[in-house]
Amino acid sequence: MDIKGPKIKKYMEEFIVSPGREVKLRKFKTGWAINDALKTLDDNKARAMAAEILNKDRNRLAKAQELLYADKSYSLLIVLQGMDTAGKDGAIRHVMSGVNPQGCSVSGFKVPTSTEHAHDFLWRYSNCLPQRGMIGIFNRSHYEDVLAVKVHPERMEMLPAKLGKPESDTFWDWRYSDIRNFEKHLVRNGTVILKFFLHISKKEQKKRLMDRLNNKEKYWKISPFDVAERAFWNDYEKAYEEMLAATSTEYAPWFVIPADFKWAARTFVAEVIVNAIEGLNLKYPEVTEEQVNKLLEAKKKLLNEK
Repeated sequence: MDIKGPKIKKYMEEFIVSPGREVKLRKFKTGWAINDALKTLDDNKARAMAAEILNKDRNRLAKAQELLYADKSYSLLIVLQGMDTAGKDGAIRHVMSGVNPQGCSVSGFKVPTSTEHAHDFLWRYSNCLPQRGMIGIFNRSHYEDVLAVKVHPERMEMLPAKLGKPESDTFWDWRYSDIRNFEKHLVRNGTVILKFFLHISKKEQKKRLMDRLNNKEKYWKISPFDVAERAFWNDYEKAYEEMLAATSTEYAPWFVIPADFKWAARTFVAEVIVNAIEGLNLKYPEVTEEQVNKLLEAKKKLLNEK
């Protein structure tokens, strides 16, 4: 069975990680201005133009989501990954603000509970998958188990020793294979998967962390742990490169989104989502002649009410 990924516009292919390709994140831009017109504008004008584009995409997304919900043939899974402060929460809030909440769910994955650790690493993610007609968003995802866990092996769930140890390359190859097969199974059963790595520079992350530390009203958004994790920046970058190379496929590709400009990243994410849904060629359910007659009768009764 030939399974293919989402249909998107040609210019978006610049940001896709080609299957089997070696990934060096330094070769991907962290700053991006959507198009040449925005590059020539000052920041305020660029923001305004990007906001206009995003608003149009939100309107298209609202219509596309309604059709997805009505058709109920496919589900859409959006995966958001990125370093701390990369803009995952903001992307959800701004891009999905026009979507009907009934047709959308957001799942955030923190440190696994003891119950979750007692199952295979994909178990807790399987329980949160969107049903047909729905959009599901993973704010962090099953990829944490080949990212944070790889950088910090002490967070690994308890496994029989004979199944291998995190120190071996074979162990991670197995995990990548499990993820690819998990996603292939979902795609074969009607789930469209869009995976976004929000690519932020270390310099921009420092700026965003300092913005939070300089504003007491934002203290709730930060912890000393966030700053301490910067010491592992190179380890995370290496883990991301290996993960992107091993798990970007034709049926579930990774998009590396330049995220230093929040407004630009949000616009691009919205564009990809809208194009993917519109590319499914969905239709509203057909109403039979019998149903039409019943509806007309109901209308007649309603009009004749006193």
